Amino acid sequence: MPVDRPDGHLPDMRFRALLGAQGWDQLPATVRTRFSKRLLPGRSVSYAGQVTTCTMRPLGWVLAQACRLIGAPLPLGRDLGVAAIVTVTEDGASGGQIWTRVYAQARGFPQVIHSAKRFAGPTGLEEYLGAGFGIALKLEAGPRGIRFLSDHYFLALGKLRLRLPAWIGPGALSIDHEDQGEGCFAFTLALRHPLLGELIRQVGHFHDQPAAQKEPLA
Repeated sequence: MPVDRPDGHLPDMRFRALLGAQGWDQLPATVRTRFSKRLLPGRSVSYAGQVTTCTMRPLGWVLAQACRLIGAPLPLGRDLGVAAIVTVTEDGASGGQIWTRVYAQARGFPQVIHSAKRFAGPTGLEEYLGAGFGIALKLEAGPRGIRFLSDHYFLALGKLRLRLPAWIGPGALSIDHEDQGEGCFAFTLALRHPLLGELIRQVGHFHDQPAAQKEPLA
């Protein structure tokens, strides 16, 4: 049984294992710190910031609206300068993480996106969206941060897992976590179709949660 630590964190080697020692050592120290915190079950850490870039071609906009059926995992609008919050919660049941992204909108309620990262599958990391749809992810390390790349899309129906043909998928998805220094980082989501080019690109700038605002243990 894990022992509670004052900061609510445990050492986490899951991302290090996926990247390998050489890839892990390439990362900035601040990125290694963010991705080596294993939270206690039910605990969470949040990063606040704002959306600084959001571009989408007409087909990208249509695709984002269609994805409302599976939880709206893509940005629905092009609002800039709006508040954004990313919260990571440890999922004690699956041994993975639940990611919640909240994007304010110029009008109406914020867009809330839920997904679950699980350390499983052929690539070692999968992201589950909604209605059984998910993405198998590969990781790449660089001197500025980590890149998550889609390997393939799949549909999970109970214990059955169906890999979707490449022609069904919307294209290659990449998510970059790049350190900006002084406790800040950029979070970039890009969707590129093999024939039509980049359909969607969203960039948010976030900062680490101040120590004084971290949630105390009960």
